[in-house]
Amino acid sequence: MEYKNKRFTGERALFGEKGSCFDGCIFDDGESPLKHSQDIKCILTAFEWKYPLWYSRDISLENCTFHTGARAGIWYTENISLRNCSIGAPKEFRRSKGIHIENSSFTDAKETLWSCEGVSLVNVSSNGDYFGMNSKGIRAENFSLDGNYAFDGASDCVFENCRLITKDAFWNCEHIIVRNSFISGEYIGWNSKDITFENCIIESLQGLCYIEGLKMKGCRLVNTDLAFEYSTVDADIRSDIISVKNPSGGVIRAESIGEVIMDPARIDPSATAVIQGEQK
Repeated sequence: MEYKNKRFTGERALFGEKGSCFDGCIFDDGESPLKHSQDIKCILTAFEWKYPLWYSRDISLENCTFHTGARAGIWYTENISLRNCSIGAPKEFRRSKGIHIENSSFTDAKETLWSCEGVSLVNVSSNGDYFGMNSKGIRAENFSLDGNYAFDGASDCVFENCRLITKDAFWNCEHIIVRNSFISGEYIGWNSKDITFENCIIESLQGLCYIEGLKMKGCRLVNTDLAFEYSTVDADIRSDIISVKNPSGGVIRAESIGEVIMDPARIDPSATAVIQGEQK
Protein backbone atom coordinates (compact mmCIF):
# COMPACT_ATOMS: atom_id res chain seq x y z
CA MET A 1 0.00 0.00 0.00
CA GLU A 2 1.25 3.52 -0.80
CA TYR A 3 0.07 6.56 1.14
CA LYS A 4 0.93 10.01 -0.20
CA ASN A 5 0.26 13.39 1.40
CA LYS A 6 -2.07 11.89 4.00
CA ARG A 7 -2.79 12.92 7.59
CA PHE A 8 -3.51 10.22 10.14
CA THR A 9 -5.08 10.79 13.55
CA GLY A 10 -6.40 8.72 16.40
CA GLU A 11 -4.85 6.12 18.66
CA ARG A 12 -3.28 3.17 16.79
CA ALA A 13 -4.28 4.73 13.45
CA LEU A 14 -2.51 2.03 11.41
CA PHE A 15 -1.84 -0.64 13.99
CA GLY A 16 -0.08 -3.68 12.53
CA GLU A 17 0.45 -2.08 9.11
CA LYS A 18 2.65 -4.17 6.78
CA GLY A 19 4.44 -3.57 3.50
CA SER A 20 3.50 0.10 3.10
CA CYS A 21 5.21 3.30 1.94
CA PHE A 22 4.38 6.71 3.37
CA ASP A 23 5.41 9.77 1.31
CA GLY A 24 4.81 13.27 2.63
CA CYS A 25 2.47 12.08 5.39
CA ILE A 26 1.75 13.33 8.91
CA PHE A 27 0.94 11.20 11.95
CA ASP A 28 -0.85 13.59 14.26
CA ASP A 29 -3.01 13.54 17.40
CA GLY A 30 -2.97 9.90 18.38
CA GLU A 31 -0.65 7.52 20.23
CA SER A 32 1.06 4.46 18.71
CA PRO A 33 0.05 5.05 15.07
CA LEU A 34 2.35 2.36 13.62
CA LYS A 35 2.64 0.02 16.58
CA HIS A 36 3.47 -3.58 15.59
CA SER A 37 4.15 -2.49 11.99
CA GLN A 38 6.48 -4.34 9.60
CA ASP A 39 8.26 -3.63 6.31
CA ILE A 40 7.50 0.11 6.37
CA LYS A 41 9.17 2.92 4.43
CA CYS A 42 8.61 6.58 5.30
CA ILE A 43 9.80 9.51 3.16
CA LEU A 44 9.38 13.19 4.11
CA THR A 45 6.98 12.11 6.82
CA ALA A 46 6.39 13.74 10.21
CA PHE A 47 5.55 12.13 13.55
CA GLU A 48 3.87 14.49 16.01
CA TRP A 49 2.54 12.18 18.74
CA LYS A 50 3.87 9.65 21.23
CA TYR A 51 5.06 6.07 20.69
CA PRO A 52 4.86 5.94 16.86
CA LEU A 53 7.01 2.85 16.24
CA TRP A 54 6.84 0.30 19.05
CA TYR A 55 7.34 -3.43 18.49
CA SER A 56 8.03 -2.80 14.80
CA ARG A 57 10.37 -4.54 12.33
CA ASP A 58 12.17 -3.67 9.10
CA ILE A 59 11.59 0.10 9.09
CA SER A 60 13.23 2.65 6.76
CA LEU A 61 12.93 6.40 7.38
CA GLU A 62 14.33 9.05 5.02
CA ASN A 63 14.10 12.82 5.49
CA CYS A 64 11.61 12.35 8.31
CA THR A 65 10.89 14.48 11.36
CA PHE A 66 10.06 13.50 14.93
CA HIS A 67 8.56 16.56 16.59
CA THR A 68 8.81 17.26 20.31
CA GLY A 69 5.54 15.45 20.99
CA ALA A 70 6.80 12.19 19.46
CA ARG A 71 8.64 11.24 22.64
CA ALA A 72 9.57 7.64 23.45
CA GLY A 73 9.07 6.99 19.76
CA ILE A 74 10.99 3.80 18.93
CA TRP A 75 10.97 1.07 21.58
CA TYR A 76 11.26 -2.72 21.25
CA THR A 77 11.86 -2.37 17.49
CA GLU A 78 14.24 -4.36 15.27
CA ASN A 79 16.06 -3.49 12.06
CA ILE A 80 15.42 0.22 11.58
CA SER A 81 17.32 2.84 9.59
CA LEU A 82 17.07 6.62 9.70
CA ARG A 83 18.76 8.81 7.09
CA ASN A 84 18.67 12.61 6.94
CA CYS A 85 16.21 12.75 9.82
CA SER A 86 15.57 15.31 12.53
CA ILE A 87 14.62 13.98 15.97
CA GLY A 88 13.35 16.61 18.39
CA ALA A 89 11.88 14.39 21.10
CA PRO A 90 13.57 12.68 24.08
CA LYS A 91 13.77 8.96 24.93
CA GLU A 92 13.60 8.07 21.24
CA PHE A 93 15.20 4.60 21.26
CA ARG A 94 14.95 1.94 23.95
CA ARG A 95 15.46 -1.84 23.99
CA SER A 96 15.74 -1.95 20.21
CA LYS A 97 18.13 -3.87 17.95
CA GLY A 98 19.72 -3.31 14.56
CA ILE A 99 19.69 0.49 14.41
CA HIS A 100 21.39 2.55 11.68
CA ILE A 101 21.27 6.35 11.93
CA GLU A 102 23.03 8.48 9.31
CA ASN A 103 23.26 12.22 8.55
CA SER A 104 20.72 12.97 11.29
CA SER A 105 20.38 15.12 14.40
CA PHE A 106 18.90 14.75 17.88
CA THR A 107 18.04 18.17 19.28
CA ASP A 108 16.71 16.73 22.56
CA ALA A 109 18.53 13.44 23.10
CA LYS A 110 17.77 13.08 26.80
CA GLU A 111 17.63 9.40 27.81
CA THR A 112 17.97 8.30 24.20
CA LEU A 113 19.33 4.98 22.93
CA TRP A 114 18.97 3.05 26.19
CA SER A 115 19.54 -0.71 26.37
CA CYS A 116 19.85 -1.05 22.62
CA GLU A 117 22.03 -3.45 20.64
CA GLY A 118 23.78 -3.29 17.28
CA VAL A 119 23.82 0.47 16.70
CA SER A 120 25.50 2.39 13.86
CA LEU A 121 25.84 6.19 14.10
CA VAL A 122 27.35 7.94 11.07
CA ASN A 123 27.48 11.75 10.83
CA VAL A 124 25.07 12.17 13.73
CA SER A 125 24.81 15.07 16.18
CA SER A 126 23.00 14.98 19.50
CA ASN A 127 22.25 17.20 22.47
CA GLY A 128 21.03 15.76 25.76
CA ASP A 129 21.97 13.95 28.96
CA TYR A 130 22.14 10.18 29.57
CA PHE A 131 22.68 9.19 25.93
CA GLY A 132 23.45 5.52 25.16
CA MET A 133 22.98 3.99 28.62
CA ASN A 134 23.50 0.20 28.82
CA SER A 135 23.71 -0.22 25.04
CA LYS A 136 25.87 -2.85 23.34
CA GLY A 137 27.68 -2.92 20.04
CA ILE A 138 27.66 0.78 19.16
CA ARG A 139 29.75 1.82 16.15
CA ALA A 140 29.98 5.62 15.91
CA GLU A 141 31.79 7.62 13.23
CA ASN A 142 31.79 11.42 13.03
CA PHE A 143 29.40 11.51 15.97
CA SER A 144 29.08 14.60 18.16
CA LEU A 145 27.44 14.86 21.56
CA ASP A 146 26.81 17.71 23.95
CA GLY A 147 25.27 16.23 27.09
CA ASN A 148 26.36 14.69 30.37
CA TYR A 149 26.53 11.07 31.65
CA ALA A 150 26.91 9.52 28.19
CA PHE A 151 27.26 5.77 27.57
CA ASP A 152 26.96 4.69 31.20
CA GLY A 153 27.08 0.89 31.24
CA ALA A 154 27.81 0.55 27.51
CA SER A 155 29.86 -2.37 26.18
CA ASP A 156 31.61 -3.56 23.02
CA CYS A 157 31.62 -0.12 21.39
CA VAL A 158 33.92 1.66 18.91
CA PHE A 159 34.02 5.44 18.43
CA GLU A 160 35.97 7.06 15.56
CA ASN A 161 36.46 10.77 14.84
CA CYS A 162 33.96 11.81 17.48
CA ARG A 163 33.49 14.95 19.55
CA LEU A 164 32.06 14.35 23.01
CA ILE A 165 31.37 17.18 25.44
CA THR A 166 30.10 15.15 28.37
CA LYS A 167 30.65 14.93 32.10
CA ASP A 168 30.93 11.41 33.56
CA ALA A 169 31.20 9.68 30.17
CA PHE A 170 31.89 5.93 29.90
CA TRP A 171 31.14 4.98 33.48
CA ASN A 172 30.62 1.28 34.29
CA CYS A 173 31.65 0.28 30.76
CA GLU A 174 33.43 -2.73 29.26
CA HIS A 175 35.37 -3.17 26.03
CA ILE A 176 35.37 0.37 24.64
CA ILE A 177 37.65 1.74 21.89
CA VAL A 178 37.84 5.46 21.11
CA ARG A 179 40.02 6.66 18.23
CA ASN A 180 40.96 10.08 16.85
CA SER A 181 38.42 11.85 19.02
CA PHE A 182 38.05 14.86 21.32
CA ILE A 183 36.50 14.37 24.76
CA SER A 184 35.90 17.07 27.34
CA GLY A 185 34.24 16.46 30.70
CA GLU A 186 34.82 15.65 34.35
CA TYR A 187 35.35 12.17 35.80
CA ILE A 188 35.66 10.24 32.53
CA GLY A 189 35.63 6.46 32.59
CA TRP A 190 35.13 5.61 36.26
CA ASN A 191 34.44 2.00 37.34
CA SER A 192 35.08 0.54 33.88
CA LYS A 193 37.10 -2.28 32.33
CA ASP A 194 39.12 -2.55 29.14
CA ILE A 195 38.95 0.96 27.70
CA THR A 196 41.33 2.02 24.94
CA PHE A 197 41.92 5.59 23.72
CA GLU A 198 44.01 6.02 20.55
CA ASN A 199 45.19 9.42 19.28
CA CYS A 200 42.62 11.26 21.37
CA ILE A 201 42.61 14.68 23.01
CA ILE A 202 41.05 14.49 26.47
CA GLU A 203 40.26 17.24 28.95
CA SER A 204 39.07 16.05 32.35
CA LEU A 205 39.00 16.81 36.04
CA GLN A 206 39.94 13.68 37.98
CA GLY A 207 39.28 11.54 34.94
CA LEU A 208 40.35 8.02 33.95
CA CYS A 209 40.07 6.69 37.50
CA TYR A 210 38.90 3.33 38.86
CA ILE A 211 39.53 1.63 35.49
CA GLU A 212 40.81 -1.91 35.14
CA GLY A 213 42.87 -2.25 31.97
CA LEU A 214 43.09 1.33 30.66
CA LYS A 215 45.16 1.75 27.48
CA MET A 216 46.11 5.10 25.99
CA LYS A 217 48.11 5.32 22.75
CA GLY A 218 49.43 8.64 21.44
CA CYS A 219 46.90 10.68 23.42
CA ARG A 220 47.05 14.21 24.79
CA LEU A 221 45.70 15.06 28.24
CA VAL A 222 44.93 18.77 28.12
CA ASN A 223 44.02 20.59 31.33
CA THR A 224 43.73 17.25 33.11
CA ASP A 225 44.58 16.70 36.75
CA LEU A 226 44.37 13.95 39.39
CA ALA A 227 44.32 11.34 36.66
CA PHE A 228 44.46 7.52 36.94
CA GLU A 229 43.49 7.13 40.60
CA TYR A 230 43.12 3.40 41.37
CA SER A 231 43.49 2.51 37.66
CA THR A 232 45.70 -0.11 36.08
CA VAL A 233 47.08 1.70 33.10
CA ASP A 234 49.36 1.53 30.05
CA ALA A 235 49.45 5.17 28.97
CA ASP A 236 51.48 6.81 26.19
CA ILE A 237 50.72 10.52 26.65
CA ARG A 238 52.07 13.00 24.11
CA SER A 239 51.58 16.06 26.31
CA ASP A 240 52.05 17.35 29.83
CA ILE A 241 49.76 16.13 32.62
CA ILE A 242 48.91 18.50 35.46
CA SER A 243 48.86 15.73 38.06
CA VAL A 244 48.63 11.96 38.52
CA LYS A 245 47.21 10.47 41.71
CA ASN A 246 47.57 6.96 43.14
CA PRO A 247 47.45 4.69 40.10
CA SER A 248 47.10 1.01 41.02
CA GLY A 249 49.70 -0.25 38.55
CA GLY A 250 51.16 -0.22 35.06
CA VAL A 251 53.16 2.31 33.06
CA ILE A 252 52.56 6.03 32.53
CA ARG A 253 54.66 7.86 29.94
CA ALA A 254 54.26 11.60 29.50
CA GLU A 255 56.26 14.60 28.32
CA SER A 256 56.05 15.93 31.87
CA ILE A 257 53.86 15.63 34.94
CA GLY A 258 53.36 18.60 37.24
CA GLU A 259 52.73 16.47 40.34
CA VAL A 260 52.89 12.73 40.95
CA ILE A 261 51.01 11.69 44.09
CA MET A 262 51.84 8.22 45.40
CA ASP A 263 50.39 7.52 48.83
CA PRO A 264 51.83 4.22 50.15
CA ALA A 265 48.91 3.96 52.56
CA ARG A 266 46.59 3.72 49.53
CA ILE A 267 48.58 1.98 46.80
CA ASP A 268 51.92 0.28 46.13
CA PRO A 269 54.05 3.01 44.50
CA SER A 270 56.42 0.40 43.05
CA ALA A 271 53.57 -1.16 40.99
CA THR A 272 53.51 1.80 38.59
CA ALA A 273 56.39 3.02 36.40
CA VAL A 274 56.19 6.77 35.70
CA ILE A 275 58.38 7.89 32.79
CA GLN A 276 58.72 11.56 31.91
CA GLY A 277 60.36 13.07 28.86
CA GLU A 278 59.75 13.56 25.15
CA GLN A 279 58.22 10.43 23.60
CA LYS A 280 59.48 9.04 20.32
